[in-house]
This record gives sequence, structure tokens and C-alpha cells, in this order.
Amino acid sequence: MVTVAAEEHRFLVADNLRLARLQGTVILEPVARNTAAAMALAALHAAPEEFLLFCPADHHIPDAAAFARTMKEGLTAAANGMLVTFGVVPSFPSTAYGYIRQGALRADGSMQVAQFIEKPDAARAQQLLLQGDVLWNAGIFLAQARFLVEALEQHAPDILQSCRQAMAAPRTEAPGSAAPGVSFVRPERAAFEACRSQSIDYAVMEKHADVAVLPFRGQWSDVGSWNAVADLAPADAQDNRIQGQGWAHKANNTFIHAPHRPVVALGTHDLLIIDTPDAVLVAQRDCAEQVKDVVALLEQGNAAQAAFHRKVVRPWGWYDSVDAGERFQVKRIGVKPGASLSLQKHHHRAEHWVVVRGTAEVTRGSETFLLSENESTYIPIGEVHRLRNPGKMELEMIEVQSGAYLGRTTSCGSRTATADPEPPG
Repeated sequence: MVTVAAEEHRFLVADNLRLARLQGTVILEPVARNTAAAMALAALHAAPEEFLLFCPADHHIPDAAAFARTMKEGLTAAANGMLVTFGVVPSFPSTAYGYIRQGALRADGSMQVAQFIEKPDAARAQQLLLQGDVLWNAGIFLAQARFLVEALEQHAPDILQSCRQAMAAPRTEAPGSAAPGVSFVRPERAAFEACRSQSIDYAVMEKHADVAVLPFRGQWSDVGSWNAVADLAPADAQDNRIQGQGWAHKANNTFIHAPHRPVVALGTHDLLIIDTPDAVLVAQRDCAEQVKDVVALLEQGNAAQAAFHRKVVRPWGWYDSVDAGERFQVKRIGVKPGASLSLQKHHHRAEHWVVVRGTAEVTRGSETFLLSENESTYIPIGEVHRLRNPGKMELEMIEVQSGAYLGRTTSCGSRTATADPEPPG
């Protein structure tokens, strides 16, 4: 299995592969360059005769067996040199998806793609649905690696060349016990940064002659907006949809996402209310597609929440920044069984550690000792220290940092945890 992901998501991807008991390669993009470059990296990494099924990570497909059967139906066309895409049989005139118009039936059972159609307005979407020959563009593609490379060479040679340079001598490493059987592949950064950013649809699919489509008739959502997320939840009599600890009173057509604390909607209409540890979003349902514009505003305003999550996944576990103020910071830290943080010290802050679950092995200066639940220790400023989980269950602890500077760590050994903006420990 090959996954293409952003460099900053590497430990999140590796951890999910471990939980799913999957092995494979994770190609890490140093910067985002859209789907044409991502697919080029995968095709160049694979053997020429390998079949590659490209699936976006954010789709919701409940019927996995039906999905697998549909994908297998495309193998013959892919073996014959076609780039195969899969369209979803539309159930309503959506303006959130692009469309694929089907052409002639091919001998292998697929349909020739007659036209890719951009996301339409409501009137055009209604017209397309009444035509009966269109599918929603799911953005799922099947191709033999060599035919995809040939198509990129024909239609986007500059993208392919940048990716070839980036994959000429990639760095490979293993995350170790964090994800057994998984390897990270890092393309050369400068070459990939020089790559043009464009979707595979624009770069290749809309220009290529040999593109086939197969319909998928099962339930599908690209979960591309909060309206799509809302549709996954059952509606009450007032068409409210609630996930978690939401409450709606005298409200209708309101979606509440509240996994962490009670959120109450009183007298609301047609709203999306999204409560997360990082931020709260309240939006009209008609504006769901404009969330990316709000993210851009947050980035322009240098809001930390636009770039960093409160809870961060690391190779040894995770940490959650619970609270922070002048000269102090509080974090919850989870350490996987057998994992440890780097040996380190801080010149401007002290730390208090309280174990709330599991067992901690603490190195502090020249001494090493164990802490059990409800036990604690103090790490003075300038003291060398390390945290390890020697047990078979996850270690969870509370860390309270205090001092004049709460930023980066000084590593004292061959291993380091300084990749975080504010790593714990």
C-alpha cells in the first residue's frame, strides 16, 4: 500500500496504518502541489506494470464490498491502456460536485468519457440530472503506472520532470516501533517545490483521449463540506442533525458537531455549528463551501489555529496543549507502550509531571525511577531528563511547564523531539 501525504501528517498516517494493521510506503510531500504531482510521485515509485488505484482520503463509502467490486471492473480497461475514473450515480442535482458525461460503451464494459463538466449552478445541475447520462466526478482513478506516466509526459511534461527529479534519489526511513512495516519516502525538496501545482483533472484527464468511466451505484460522499458531514447523521423531526453533546430547542435544519462539551442551539435556522478543541465555526448552511475562504483569512491574520492543531500526533504518541498563559503551559501527554521521548534539557523552564494512567520510567539527571498512577515528579531548570513508557498500556500524564521561555527543546542524545513547535518533555 502506498500513501501520499504531507510531511507534517507523517506520524498521523503512520499511526493509522498501525491501527489498521497495514504495511506499506508513505511518500511525504514537502509542500502541497495538488493531485497531478501526488499521482506522479506514486507512479514513479511503482513498477511500470503495477495497477494504481488513487483514492482521496476523505471519502465516506459505507459499502466496501460494492466499492471493491466496481474497482475490479475497471482492471481490464486499465490493462488496455485506459485511465479509468469512477463516477457516482447522482441522487440529486448537486452543485458541490463536478460531473462526467458518459460516451460510447466500450468492449471491456466501461464507458468512454465524453466530457468533464465543472461544478454547475443549481439550474445547470438540474438539467444535467434530467439528461440521465452524467455521473458525479468522484476523483477516484485507476491506471497502470506506465500508462499514467505516458499521459503525464504527453500533457504535463513539466510536472512529470519535476517529480522525476524529486524521486531520483529520495530519502527513505522507517518510523520504527511507531508503525512496524511502514517506510517514509521523502522526495528531494527543491525539485518538488519547483513543480507546478495543478489537479490531475486539468493537467491530464480533460485532455487525454483514452479515459474511461465506470459508474459506482453504492452510497458515497466526498465529505468535502460540513453539509456533507451533516448528511451522515440522522435528522430529527425538525431536520436537525446532531453529533455528540449537541442540543437543539426551537431550531430547525441545524447541524451541531459537539464531541467534547455541550453545545446548545436555541431558535436557530439553517445553521452549521462546529465545536472543536481548536476553534468554533458558526455558518449558514448555504455558505458551507466558503470555509476555505475563512481559513485563508485566519492565515492572513497569523492565527495559530490555521496551521497547528491543539492535539499533535508524534512517533512516540501524542500531546494536547490544554492551557497556556504568561510563564506557564499545561499539556496532556500520551506515550505508546515501549516508546520514549528524547533525552533533553531546558535552560529556561521547569516541569512537573503527574501520571494519570499507566507507568512512567523517568530519567532525571543521574537517577532513573518509576512513577505509577497518581504519582508525580519535578524536573528543575537545566536538568537532563527523559520519559519512557515501560508498560503494555498507554501512559498518560499531565505536564505543567513554568518559566521564562516555553519554546523549543535542547536534545542531549542522538534522538530528538524538536520537530514540534513546542514539544513536550
